[in-house]
Amino acid sequence: MEEFIHFRLNGKPVRMTLDSERMLLWVMRTELELTGAKYGCGKGLCGACTVLVNNRAAQACQIPVKNISGKEIFTIEGLAANGKLHPLQEAFVKHNAFQCGFCTPGMILNAYDFLQHNPIPTYTEVLKAMENNLCRCGSHTRIIKAVLTAAQEMAGGKYEER
Repeated sequence: MEEFIHFRLNGKPVRMTLDSERMLLWVMRTELELTGAKYGCGKGLCGACTVLVNNRAAQACQIPVKNISGKEIFTIEGLAANGKLHPLQEAFVKHNAFQCGFCTPGMILNAYDFLQHNPIPTYTEVLKAMENNLCRCGSHTRIIKAVLTAAQEMAGGKYEER
């Protein structure tokens, strides 16, 4: 059923009339032409489609667009500010924490959510927080290092391994 939906996407208002049962992932990729979130498993298990909904990581392939009306959505395209990469993005580059890059947007946004709630994590805490984001290239050890580096940067260089 077509419905009027409004939300904020990467800080900008979006208003559209569309089938409210369509998944957010497909609305972002087709109507809004934001392709950072990827289609992986289609069941919310791989993390490739991760976005932030009201600053919490969520799988866009599982969210009917009607459920985001009035909410704030951030994608990987909205994470950098004023032409400067976010510390997580910088750390992923520094540690070559990707090969094909398919999972990278979801990894970064999941890590962003995690670090908002645990700004000085241990290696084990990062490992557990990232376990639902799959990387088929096997870059997990570099991803964990990147998240720990970003945590240190975001904490003003005051990071100490616990």
